Amino acid sequence: MTKYIFVTGGVTSSLGKGIIAASLAKLLQARGLSVTIQKFDPYLNVDPGTLNPYEHGECYVTDDGAETDLDLGHYERFLNTPTSQANNVTTGRIYQSVIEKERRGDYLGKTVQVIPHVTDEIKRRIQLLGTTGEYDIVITELGGTVGDIESLPYLESLRQLRWELGVDNCITVHLTLIPYLAAAKELKTKPTQHSVKELLQTGIQPDILVVRTEHPIDDSIRRKLALFCNVEKSCIVEAIDADTIYDVPLHMLKEGLDTTVISKLRLPDRKNPDLRRWKNFLGKLKNSTHEVTIGLVGKYNELQDAYKSIYEAFIHAGAVNECKVKVVPIHSEQLEGEGKEVRKFLKRFDGILVAPGFGERGIEGKIEAVRFVRENNIPFFGICLGMQCAVVEFSRNVAGIEGAGSSEVDELTESPVIDIMEDQKDISTKGGTMRLGAYECQLKPGTRAARAYGTTEISERHRHRYEFNNAYLQRLEEAGLTIAGTNPKTGLVEVVEIKNHPYFVGVQYHPELKSTVEVPHPLFVSFVAAAMKKREGEE
Repeated sequence: MTKYIFVTGGVTSSLGKGIIAASLAKLLQARGLSVTIQKFDPYLNVDPGTLNPYEHGECYVTDDGAETDLDLGHYERFLNTPTSQANNVTTGRIYQSVIEKERRGDYLGKTVQVIPHVTDEIKRRIQLLGTTGEYDIVITELGGTVGDIESLPYLESLRQLRWELGVDNCITVHLTLIPYLAAAKELKTKPTQHSVKELLQTGIQPDILVVRTEHPIDDSIRRKLALFCNVEKSCIVEAIDADTIYDVPLHMLKEGLDTTVISKLRLPDRKNPDLRRWKNFLGKLKNSTHEVTIGLVGKYNELQDAYKSIYEAFIHAGAVNECKVKVVPIHSEQLEGEGKEVRKFLKRFDGILVAPGFGERGIEGKIEAVRFVRENNIPFFGICLGMQCAVVEFSRNVAGIEGAGSSEVDELTESPVIDIMEDQKDISTKGGTMRLGAYECQLKPGTRAARAYGTTEISERHRHRYEFNNAYLQRLEEAGLTIAGTNPKTGLVEVVEIKNHPYFVGVQYHPELKSTVEVPHPLFVSFVAAAMKKREGEE
């Protein structure tokens, strides 16, 4: 029978429920158990696909085309296993499903209510992955904070499930904060006590308490928490601030979180966790012998989570190269000036990545950045919109195509070298209507991309509406643009390169979404290596 673990949060948001859930899953996986993680979000959007990156960070896309919460990226990066549509559910999706059932008459004229109809749908979704028979353990992270009105139906569903499944098959890990008051030089447990009382009012007794803290907690604090929160002292887990999120599994191992969970769920203690590859990664990450500085040209740099997967992919690629990658955000609108202004911003970098995005704001700045790195032999990596900007820049300044542009920026552009896909032209709704999920790509042998991947047949994840316009393909190839990868079914261009350049690669897809600790993405690895080569050439 599949066992269920729920991770809830209290006191404040952004404590790191996703990292704790992923770390616990990693430890259990390293013991030989089959584990998956799912995220339940309390907002009414059907998915995060229509949310502004400033509002919610990046939108993470799975192989099956689901637009999901960025925490699924942590799950995949830690576990090195893909997630799917079933791994992220929102209140919007729950209510949409309930209302559709009501309209079909599935409830046989009953008055549709939060209890039992909404809670039954939540419970069904929670157990969906468990019914596949693929997993020993399903970890469910409940978004939001205990006490939020939006979270109440989820907590009620959890209460019912604990009763239905039994305490040996369903446990709750509650993550809280122990703040440090500098004036008093004391750690305070009261916020955690109140958070647990809030949880108890919903009928849920937490089995394990994980407490975030800036300073180590001593035995007296553990005893106090155990007494007032009605939790065994051995089930109080310290989660002290870490240098990197990738330290957290080892911190949780030291605190015995995995062994406590195994005991609570009455699982056979199969073996000690095998974390050799993880420790090897951490060793390289923390003992790098090289360093490079990469400029990240984007539109949403005020919020680092907007490009979360890109930052993490650089960490993975840096460790492989034993190189510390310092990523410096550059707002693309800062580059929309004279050439000397662009030079001032970009000349000091060992490589430039032009990031994904939507809309016209900051586009000309991205195009100027591409021109500068192309003309000055600085390694360049363009992702999605970054690749499209590279095509526009090359069309204008190398191929001499008059009025070259993207119809996303200017619908009346004279030469739309980037244009909306035919099947997108009549779509008016925004949510879930882009080219989403994994698509195959055929790489041209001998290209930089093919050498990086070590194969010519790949599959990568997409999230976009606009494409390379094949009407200009021959003209751009004749001007020197290498079409390094295409979709074998549609012929759409996926990868472009420029020869006789230290590194110039643009991709239509999102490679950052498939980079994990154990399998860093080959394009990020090769880009960092090119940046290192440039750095060494200057020293």
